[in-house]
Amino acid sequence: MDHGEREQAVTAANEAFYRAFAARDLAAMDRLWAHAAEVACIHPGWAPCEGRKAVMASWAGILGNPDSPKVRCLRPRVSLHGGLGLVVCYEGIEGSYLIATNLFVEEGGGWKLVHHQAAPVSIAPAGLEAAAGPVSERLH
Repeated sequence: MDHGEREQAVTAANEAFYRAFAARDLAAMDRLWAHAAEVACIHPGWAPCEGRKAVMASWAGILGNPDSPKVRCLRPRVSLHGGLGLVVCYEGIEGSYLIATNLFVEEGGGWKLVHHQAAPVSIAPAGLEAAAGPVSERLH
């Protein structure tokens, strides 16, 4: 697989992550996270979740909560570093934004998440503020 194809594959894995998030599909989310590699997740305002069991428990709580806000991935930028794929993006959430990083590794013939971290930004990203409305404090 050439560099462009690998970038497309990481982009597709990142899109699948946000589809699972939006659909509140825990089974799909579970399939996206690595099994062989160590994983970690830092949700906004939370202590780090380390290890697959803790990470998936955190997602079960978020995806199982009907009051969790809808999340959209905006402006993803993909870069490859050997067997790692890094995505830096904004997350649009009900009129506010987070900045997020998603780190993928090649595992089992595909790209699997090993790390997700999201944190609030104090101002809307240039060019996105009109579409989102006022910045709120609500986080995922």
